[in-house]
Amino acid sequence: MLDLFTIFSKGGIVLWCFQSTTQIFTPSVNALIRSVILQERTGSHTFDHDSLRLQYKLDNEFELIFVVAYQKILQLSYVDKFLSDVHLEFRDRYKNELAKSQWFYNFNFKNSYDAILAAAEQWGKHQAKLPKQMRTFDESIKSKKTVASMIERKDDKDNKKQGKKKKGIFSNDDSHLKIQEPVKPDVPKQSPVTNGELDEETLLANRLKLVQKIAGPKKKADKQKSPKPEKTGKQPRKWELGGTNKDLVNLELERTTDKREDVENIIQADTSMVGKMKPGIQDLEVEDEPEDVKMQSQKPGGVFSIFKGLVGNKSLTKEDMLPALDKFKDHLISKNVAADIAYKLCESVSTKLEGKVLGTFDSVASTVKNTLTEALVQILSPKRRVDILRDAYEAKKNNRPYVMTFCGVNGVGKSTNLAKICFWLIENNFRVLIAACDTFRAGAVEQLRTHTRHLNALHPPEKHNNQTMVQLYEKGYGKDAAGIAMEAIRFAKDARIDIVLVDTAGRMQDNEPLMRALTKLIKVNEPDLVLFVGEALVGNEAVDQLVKFNQALADYSSSVNPHIIDGIVLTKFDTIDDKVGAAISMTYITGQPIVFVGTGQTYIDLKALNAKAVVHALMK
Repeated sequence: MLDLFTIFSKGGIVLWCFQSTTQIFTPSVNALIRSVILQERTGSHTFDHDSLRLQYKLDNEFELIFVVAYQKILQLSYVDKFLSDVHLEFRDRYKNELAKSQWFYNFNFKNSYDAILAAAEQWGKHQAKLPKQMRTFDESIKSKKTVASMIERKDDKDNKKQGKKKKGIFSNDDSHLKIQEPVKPDVPKQSPVTNGELDEETLLANRLKLVQKIAGPKKKADKQKSPKPEKTGKQPRKWELGGTNKDLVNLELERTTDKREDVENIIQADTSMVGKMKPGIQDLEVEDEPEDVKMQSQKPGGVFSIFKGLVGNKSLTKEDMLPALDKFKDHLISKNVAADIAYKLCESVSTKLEGKVLGTFDSVASTVKNTLTEALVQILSPKRRVDILRDAYEAKKNNRPYVMTFCGVNGVGKSTNLAKICFWLIENNFRVLIAACDTFRAGAVEQLRTHTRHLNALHPPEKHNNQTMVQLYEKGYGKDAAGIAMEAIRFAKDARIDIVLVDTAGRMQDNEPLMRALTKLIKVNEPDLVLFVGEALVGNEAVDQLVKFNQALADYSSSVNPHIIDGIVLTKFDTIDDKVGAAISMTYITGQPIVFVGTGQTYIDLKALNAKAVVHALMK
């Protein structure tokens, strides 16, 4: 049933391995190490890769990893117990060799492995045969009710009757059915009664009142009746400044008219920005704490001071770490980290530290904090580097343009940050073509045209051998975005333009038609880099946006290896102070690096992410 079982150290030395099939498991184990263990995602203990499911267990005292692999279509209930039993048996049997780091000792573990596997399989069969046990009374909701909650009082009866519909003479209650008293007839208090019956005069008077009561509302309704107005069809709304289809020709003519002399009179180039981004993009700098704040944080009585007394030469357990992890989880959420991501991070730290032996002067709080800080730095440090300049030079050697596509939700600043990246590229002597594929939002093309004019004013053709550094490829509104991008890439190749920046329309992650259109654009044109533009203001929403964007790109592409998000542009970073948790959430969800960080309104307000600076701001 199990295809692979292996034990190896965190340094990569395989201590023992058993394989029941001839399948090659190296890619799956490497993917587990690269995507889970090195990326601090060890909270779930399971990992799926192709058709395999890998379950693992960490031994933090001896720095060991136990991994079992099997086909994920199988439902094996005994794997967790099997891993725990093998872990305990291997530790107890070879603890002396492991303590001395004798990694190349002859670990003869086959007989013990077979015995533990047979016992675990037998246990799993026994558990499958057992009938499902009923809940005990203590586990039921009824046991939570107290005697006081079941006592009815006169004051509570009126409150319970409000808002409930009565059917017949019964009314629904939470605990039982109770019978209502029958409605008594409306009998006048001073009516003359003889032998339990009313007089004839009283009966006639009551009948007259009943007739008047029934006939009264109908007469009022007859008086209020008025002739119904004739039905008319729905009239279209007339706007004060509205136009018709006849005005479309004039609007399109105004849009395409480009008067060079007027542009030169309007645009005044701010040459102070030129040359500031030639060496490259500077790292992001986060303001450090003032000295008086640092002194206050070092004094006793801080957030984590209650854990300073937990020290000393013992193995850490989850119960020891729980108070510190709860504090850190609340701290991360307050810094705008998504709640689900904060929980997973703390679970990963707990798994990484469980069983680790503390030193004499190590406290639980400091150990947890240092491990969490290392985990955050590891998450923000990308598993692959995105070097746009190098890739663009490589594409130029192959006589093709380097294509970058920008996507994201509405209003996050895609066009503005596209212009910043364009300025950085022309500072490094690349010719750029901007493809206006946002054919949906009014004013999107005009916004890109304005950026193009400003960028050409900063880098006029006279400085670059009479070559225009930035060009705009536009086809107006209402056209197919994928077709415009294809024509722009073909035009850039013919004109020997180095880089194509594709601007797409903003779309919500739940908008299926627009997500299908974006998937079509990416699949048809195959860009070199797909950048998701997200703002640093969001918290839990960042997780939903990225998950659904990636899922839509994967589902609607109908290909084996769909092209999903390759990197992230984090905008509006200057508006969040030290609440930088969105960077952690976005990187953790996608596993992709944050390529650019937008920090202002000018073309030079573009930075590269500094992982240590962001984590410092997150943990202070």
